[in-house]
Amino acid sequence: MSHFIAQPKQGVPFVSVQAMAKLINSLGVENVLLDLTHKLETDFARWTEFDKSPRYAAHSPEGVIELMPVSDGQMFSCKYVNGHPKNTFRELQTVAAFGILADVDSGYPVMISEMCLLTALRTAATSAMVAKYLAPKNSTTLTLIGNGAQSEFQALAFKAVLGITHIRLYDIDKSASKKAFANLSACGLNVAICNSVQEAVKGADIITTCTADKTNATILTNDMIPQGVHINAIGGDCPGKTELDARLLERANVFVEYEPQTRIEGEIQQMSPGFTVTEFHKVINKQSLGRTSQDELTIFDGVGFASEDFTALVFIRDELIKTGEFALLDLITQQADPRNLFSVLSDQPLVKEHVA
Repeated sequence: MSHFIAQPKQGVPFVSVQAMAKLINSLGVENVLLDLTHKLETDFARWTEFDKSPRYAAHSPEGVIELMPVSDGQMFSCKYVNGHPKNTFRELQTVAAFGILADVDSGYPVMISEMCLLTALRTAATSAMVAKYLAPKNSTTLTLIGNGAQSEFQALAFKAVLGITHIRLYDIDKSASKKAFANLSACGLNVAICNSVQEAVKGADIITTCTADKTNATILTNDMIPQGVHINAIGGDCPGKTELDARLLERANVFVEYEPQTRIEGEIQQMSPGFTVTEFHKVINKQSLGRTSQDELTIFDGVGFASEDFTALVFIRDELIKTGEFALLDLITQQADPRNLFSVLSDQPLVKEHVA
């Protein structure tokens, strides 16, 4: 941390997409997911230290743009992220994101980073962390409903953290399943493409739903799912977007990240305000039970919370301190006299006034 903060006038460390990919490849994707899962557990265990609030969201018919701030009193982080399902048809990503990590003492940014790759990694690591406590023992089979940008990361996180060996894929767009099949078949997993949701969930220990459409959909119906399964519902992320039959929630023990946010955006937006859920940090801190029997139906209603981005950004900062491989952004003025901001202009060549 000291290397990043001690010389703020030299510029702000910046992690580009290329730099992030290089770092992740050098460490190994599964190693990163394992380490990130451990660090998420550590930070969830100190949940009360974080200054928390639901994220700010600007909704439109096309999608949503969100800001996700959080602080532990020492560091502050904030992520800009969107969700635009129609972007796929414009050859753009559904989700684009970047984040900032700052020093609370000085207020100076410590790092700015891409967060397309990093969000995918932290989301997958969060899913796997929760499943350590909620999935049936000795789970081997994961079903992925929705095979877009997140699917490979989810599969590898469950492989690395829980030892999953079999992946069952389903997407209404078969090309997405073929893409995931090609990527995951090279990762030591037994992968199958299914022709329906019903086929995909048959025999699954864990089911991840991660669809993009901004609608109140019913991807999983009550009659599809037996007892003894863990559902990792991570597609819900805004008002008016759900994936699960409400009757599944009524049958299940439901876990969330930050209840005030999940009430607005998650699967439980379908339920009455008095519907009982458990914030997951209580399970880690042994204030509440996780899975209590092999026959129990558990659901993680995961919408993504800012503390997970905080954990991921700090993780990347620490790795970059070791390597020293980052660019510097000329983002904050660096004049000799901090009070003389005008000198930044006077030190630059003047732009000639345009005369018509």
